[in-house]
Amino acid sequence: MKLFVLFIPAFLSANTPCQLIGTVPLANTAINFTVPAPSATMLGPGDTLVKTPSFCRIGGVIRPSNDSEIHFEVWLPDSAWNGRFRGVGNGGFAGSLNYSEMAAALHDGYATASTDTGHRADGIDADWALGHPEKITDFGYRAIHEMTLKAKAIIQSFYGEAPKHSFFASCSNGGRQALMEAQRFPDDYDGILAGAPANFWTHLLVANFYTSGVPMLENPARYLPKEKIPAIAKAVLAACDASDGLKDGIITDPTSCHFDPNAILCKGLETNNCLTRPQIATLKAVYQGAPGVYPGYEPGGEDGPGGWSAWITGSKPGSSAGALFSTGFLRNMVFNDAKWTYKGTNLADTLATADAKMGPILNSVDPNLKPFADRGGKLIMYHGWSDAAIPPLNAIDYYKSIGVNNLQEFSRLYMLPGVQHCFGGPGPSSYSEMFTSLVAWVEKDAAPSSIVATKFKNDDPSQPIEMKRPMCPYPLEPTYDGKGDPKDASSFSCAAH
Repeated sequence: MKLFVLFIPAFLSANTPCQLIGTVPLANTAINFTVPAPSATMLGPGDTLVKTPSFCRIGGVIRPSNDSEIHFEVWLPDSAWNGRFRGVGNGGFAGSLNYSEMAAALHDGYATASTDTGHRADGIDADWALGHPEKITDFGYRAIHEMTLKAKAIIQSFYGEAPKHSFFASCSNGGRQALMEAQRFPDDYDGILAGAPANFWTHLLVANFYTSGVPMLENPARYLPKEKIPAIAKAVLAACDASDGLKDGIITDPTSCHFDPNAILCKGLETNNCLTRPQIATLKAVYQGAPGVYPGYEPGGEDGPGGWSAWITGSKPGSSAGALFSTGFLRNMVFNDAKWTYKGTNLADTLATADAKMGPILNSVDPNLKPFADRGGKLIMYHGWSDAAIPPLNAIDYYKSIGVNNLQEFSRLYMLPGVQHCFGGPGPSSYSEMFTSLVAWVEKDAAPSSIVATKFKNDDPSQPIEMKRPMCPYPLEPTYDGKGDPKDASSFSCAAH
C-alpha cells in the first residue's frame, strides 16, 4: 500500500489562489488544470447544462498502479464555504464524473469531488474491464478512496484548513461505494448516506440473471413483454394496495403482500391482460429470487419508467438493463472473455467463480463497522420498496448483519414505500431531508427519527407538490391515522408493523 504524502510549499497558505493549487505535489497524481470558474452555466457530460456559483475547479489524474488512470475533479466554493467536504459517487459501472451532484453540493456551500473511477465509458458498459484487473480494483474501491485523500489535501491547501466534517452520499453503485468506504476506509468520512446499495455485487448480478434472465433467453415463451407489465401491476395493487389502510397506489410493506401470480393466468385467448403458464413461471421467479443466494423483487414496483420493462424484461430477451449489467460483468470481469456466453453454465458454478474472483474487490458486505462507529461515524441507508433494479430486501439483510452493539446509536435504515430505484415511482422520492439529518447527527449528535419525503408532480421539484409522507427508521413504517388528509405527512405516524 502506497503512503499518501502532501508537500505544501511555504508560499501556499490560507485562501491560496486557484491557479497555484496546481503547484502542490500529490503522490501519484498529476493536476491537469486549475480554473477559476465564474458564476455561470457550465457544460456537463452529455452536453447537459449545470448551473453553478463561482468556484475554483481543479482536475487531475491519479495513477496508483501502472494501469490506473483515475480522473477526478475538486470544486471549491470561492466564498461562503460551509467548512465541509462532500464526496460524490457513481451509478452503474461509472465511467464519468457526476457533475450534477457536484453542482448540488456546491450550491449548498460544500467543497466537493467526483471521479470516473478510472475509466471513461457509458455507465452500462463494462468492456473497459476486459484484461485490466487494476482498473477493476480502481472501480471496486481504490478510486473513491484516492479521490477522497487528494480532495482533502487540496481543500487544506486552498483554504488553509481541513474540512471540519466530511460526508459521502450516493445511490446504487454509489451506495455500494458508500458502504465500501465505511468498511475499508473508516477514517475517510464522518457521515455516509448509502442509497439502494448494490453492495452484494456478485450475488446481485449473477442471481438475478440466472433466475429470470436466462430462462427468458432459453425459452422465448417465458418472456414477459412490456405490454403485460401494467396488467401485473394492476393485479398486485388490487390484491394488496388497501392492506395498509389506505388505497393510494402505494404498498407500504410489500412483504405483507401475498399476491398469487396465478390470479392473472390466461383462461382462454392470450391478451395483454393475462399471462400464459410459462410467463407465470417467470413472474414467480422474479418475485422469489434465488433462495439462500439473493432475494427476489417485491410486488408493487412493476410499472412506470423505472419499473420492470427497463430493468427486468426489456424490449426483448436479454435487452433489459439488468441483463446487460450481468452479461457485461460476467464477460469482462469474471471470465475475462469477450466471447463468453451463458449457454451451458449454471447459477451455482458461475456464482462460485464470481465470488472467488470478484467478491473481494467489488462486494461491500463486511458487517464489521465497529472502526467506523468507534470514531463517531454515522451511517444512514435507504432503499425503495418498489426498486426494480436491486431487490430491497438486500438492504435489510445487510443492515441486520452489522451486529455492532447499540446498532442504532450510529446507523439507521429507511425503507421507502412506493419508491423505485433511487427515485421515482408512485411514492414520495424527494428526500433531501435525509442528508441534512445525517449532517445534524454528525455535528450535533441529533439522531434522526422520521424524515419527511415529498412527491412532486412528474417527480420534478419545479412542479407542484402532490403529497408528503414520513419515512420511518426500520423496522417502523408509516401508518395512516385513518381520518387525516392522506397527502399530508401529519396524517401518518411511525409504528411497528
